Amino acid sequence: MADPLLISILIFVIAIFTGYELITKVPPTLHTPLMSGSNAISGIIVIGALVVAGRGHSDLSIVLGVVAVALATINVVGGFLVTDRMLKMFRPRERPDSNKPDSGPPK
Repeated sequence: MADPLLISILIFVIAIFTGYELITKVPPTLHTPLMSGSNAISGIIVIGALVVAGRGHSDLSIVLGVVAVALATINVVGGFLVTDRMLKMFRPRERPDSNKPDSGPPK
C-alpha cells in the first residue's frame, strides 16, 4: 500500500488546483459572501490549531501549532477587515442636508 505521507501530499496538491479553479470561476458579486464564509472556516482552523498546539506531543507540534494559530488569526482578522471595507462600498453616501443653516464662520 502507498505511504500515508505521499497520499497526504497528493491530496494537498489536488486541493490547491481545485481551490484555484473554483476561486477563478467566482463572479465578483459573490466575493463578499464567500469571504464571510471563509472567515468562519478560518475560525474553525484557529480552534484546531489551538488543539494541536495544546497537546504538546513534541516540540515540533507545538511550534507548528503556534504558527498555525498565528497565521489563521491573521487570516480571520484580515478577512473581516476586507469584508467590512467591501460592504462599505455598497452603503449609500450621506448627502448634506440643504435645509440646515450654513454652519460657516459668523459674518
